[in-house]
Amino acid sequence: MLSDQFLVEMRLDRARIPSFNEYPFSLHAVRNLDTLPLHRSVTFIIGENGSGKSTLLEAMAVAWGFNAEGGTQNFNFDTRASHSPLYDYVQLSRGYKKPRNGYFLRAESFYNVATKIEELDDGPGGPPIIASYGGVSLHAQSHGESFLALLMHRFSGNGFYILDEPEAALSPTRQMSALVRIHQLVQDGAQFVISTHSPILLAYPQAWIYRLDEDGVTRIAYEETDHYQVTRDFLNNYQMMLEVLFAD
Repeated sequence: MLSDQFLVEMRLDRARIPSFNEYPFSLHAVRNLDTLPLHRSVTFIIGENGSGKSTLLEAMAVAWGFNAEGGTQNFNFDTRASHSPLYDYVQLSRGYKKPRNGYFLRAESFYNVATKIEELDDGPGGPPIIASYGGVSLHAQSHGESFLALLMHRFSGNGFYILDEPEAALSPTRQMSALVRIHQLVQDGAQFVISTHSPILLAYPQAWIYRLDEDGVTRIAYEETDHYQVTRDFLNNYQMMLEVLFAD
């Protein structure tokens, strides 16, 4: 059946894996992965540090055609070749519609993207790239301001966006602003795949949430996430929680 969403699912070509004892195939999230269906609007990937969230998103992004360090499909630079070979072992099932826009945001390497934009704008060519980011140098803004400039100006409807920990530079209030912008774009036909630790972003209604752990990849409800439960318990009784945490 044909689908009108941009990315329907990601499949691991398990028959071609050289060894599940070698990184990145040794990650629980990879060795137990078969097919990862995606929500037509918003899919979240969560898990502890080192669980493989960024590795999965990176493989998806590179297989789609994005630069491994982030940016649009037109970016082609390599500050430090550190991406895993997993992208070469996944297959993407795409819908019949093609997105009009797209972007891969990696919080850890967005600085490199901002630098590349300045380098390209300093050279000969067409209109400045920074104009599509709001016209203000991303390096002249705080990390959080530059992230929001990306969301507000560079992203548009009918786009496909992969975001790796977009909350990294955002205050709780700015995370809510990002949530509003994501909703606006979803209503205009955008699709998002997001890895996050933010209980605020995870609250997006009807989103699919996949947890990565020793059992592999499991789809769970928002209220089942550690992000929701731990934050709720801490805020509801933070004094007792601090006593437990600081106990000898």
